[in-house]
Amino acid sequence: MQTYTLLAPAKINLYLEIIGDRPDGFHELAMILQSIDLADRLTLRANGTDRIQVLCSNAEVPLDQTNLAYQAAALMADQFPNSFQRFGGVEITLEKNIPIGAGLAGGSADAAAVLVGIDLLWNLGLTRVELQELAAKLGSDIPFCVTGGTAIATGRGEQLAPLSSPNPLYAVLAKYRDLPVSTVWAYQTYRKQFQHTYAPDRETLLGRRKSVHSGELVQAICHHDSQRIGQLLHNDLEKVVLPAYPAVAELRAILEELGTLGVMMSGSGSTVFALLDSQAEADRVKQRLRDRRPEPNLEIWTTRLISQGIQVLA
Repeated sequence: MQTYTLLAPAKINLYLEIIGDRPDGFHELAMILQSIDLADRLTLRANGTDRIQVLCSNAEVPLDQTNLAYQAAALMADQFPNSFQRFGGVEITLEKNIPIGAGLAGGSADAAAVLVGIDLLWNLGLTRVELQELAAKLGSDIPFCVTGGTAIATGRGEQLAPLSSPNPLYAVLAKYRDLPVSTVWAYQTYRKQFQHTYAPDRETLLGRRKSVHSGELVQAICHHDSQRIGQLLHNDLEKVVLPAYPAVAELRAILEELGTLGVMMSGSGSTVFALLDSQAEADRVKQRLRDRRPEPNLEIWTTRLISQGIQVLA
């Protein structure tokens, strides 16, 4: 039976601004999203049945309908019933390399890979836009994960404007294995504490959204100015996550001391990342961080910023 193997890259946020509330209950956001080469690997195989199966050796990964990869397959079966009847169900084998609960969109990347993989398995011939429209039904990060690279994301994160990727940059990621941060908690807590800063009307909201497109960080990215990119990193959620999670705040502070372009928490955390100009610099910072914090539950990765999202290997 036909199989496809795909890479599902993680993402980091170079910028995250919470603009206001939306009628659908989500937040209005302005973000700059960036793919990195830390990636999950998924193999999709038609299983000759009417079932969707998720297989993974990581005990922390749910294998049922709560898994976004499962939900993506179920969505495709619902949207394309004739193809589902013709080709049958799918077995999804997931090699989990992106940490869970880390603010790196690992689950979203997996879902995006399943959408791309089933499009191939079922010979649907969907366009990038059609895949992203399906992805938006599942989650705010998933449309970006389909195409990846570097992009401005507005709305609840599903409205994308691609940017040229920065010159080759590297990152050191650090996360305590036993310290996840709930995305729902982070946004709800931010609303409680900072709702008074939200855009008071639609006109103000649209103005703040547009300002990101012409903002300093976008200009720095377009001009491949690594120093300015590092200086302009911004994440509103740090205002609530860092006070509540002192271990994350301390990790961020240590990375700032180690001579990097810039340091920030990604998404709702608990991953902190530092940008570097070279692999050698990234390796240096990784080793110095490990020397400062030898705890076995602190996971550290070096990675590279990349210009693509889901990649079909075979």
